[in-house]
Amino acid sequence: MLASAEIDTARPMRVFSHTCSNTEIVAALGAADCLIGCDDDSDFPVDVVSRIPKLGRDLDLRVDEVIAMKPDLVLTSLTVPGHERIVDAINATGIATLVCDPLSLEDIYGDIARIATALRLEARGAQLIAEMRAAMPRVEAATRPKVLIEWWPKPVITPTRLAWATDLIELAGGCNPWGFIDAKSSPLSDEQVMASPPDVIAMSWCGVKVANYRPDVVSRRPGWEQVPAVRDGRIVAISEEFLGRPGPRVVEGYRQLRAAIETP
Repeated sequence: MLASAEIDTARPMRVFSHTCSNTEIVAALGAADCLIGCDDDSDFPVDVVSRIPKLGRDLDLRVDEVIAMKPDLVLTSLTVPGHERIVDAINATGIATLVCDPLSLEDIYGDIARIATALRLEARGAQLIAEMRAAMPRVEAATRPKVLIEWWPKPVITPTRLAWATDLIELAGGCNPWGFIDAKSSPLSDEQVMASPPDVIAMSWCGVKVANYRPDVVSRRPGWEQVPAVRDGRIVAISEEFLGRPGPRVVEGYRQLRAAIETP
C-alpha cells in the first residue's frame, strides 16, 4: 500500500527506488526521469541507473541520505527480512512509501499497477501488464517435464508454492515437483530430489553472475548422475535477474524456461 504523505501532483515526481525490481518497473513504465536515486543492486537499465546516486544495499540503505534527497515517494519491498526497519524509518519522516512483497505472478502484476497508479500512469501500467501477459502464454502440454530451479547450489534451494517462479514454470509447460511446499523457497535434500528427479535443472543462483554458473557443480553431486536432467545434459543457466526479480524481465525468464523445457 501507499503510506504516509500525500504526493503533490502539481510538479514532476521525485522517486527513490530501494529495490532493483522496482527500478526496472519504473523504467518500463517510461518514468525513468522520475528516479532521483536507487539501491546499489539496481543495475538495469544501465543508462538509467548509471546517472543516479546509489545509496546502499538492502538493510544497509543510507536512510538519512535518502531523506535528504527529499523524494516524494520511496519504492521499497519486504523481500529481505528486516526491510521493515527501513520502511518504518522512512515513514516516520512523513515521506510516502510504496511497499512491494509479491509472492505470485499475479502479485507482480498488482505491484506494477500500484506503482503505475502512484506515478499517475495508470494506462501505461495496464498496457505493460497486458504486454507481459501476451508474452507469456500458458503452454498446454500432455506431459509436463519436472523442473528444478536452483536459487542456490549448496544446499540446493528451490522456489516452492509461494513463488512467482513456480507460476513461470507452469506457464512455460513444466511442473515444479516441490510446488506443494507452503513456503517461498525451501532447501532440498538429495532424497527429496531423487523422489521427484527433475528433467530440467535451471541454475539461477542469487547474487552470482550468470557467467559464473557452473553445470559441473550440479552434475558432480554424488548420486545425481541418475537424475534425468544430469544424464541427458539438460542443465541450463538462467540469470537470477530474469527469474528472481519480480518485474518486467520475468518475461525473459519465462522465455528461457520454455526453451529449456521444449528442447529435448
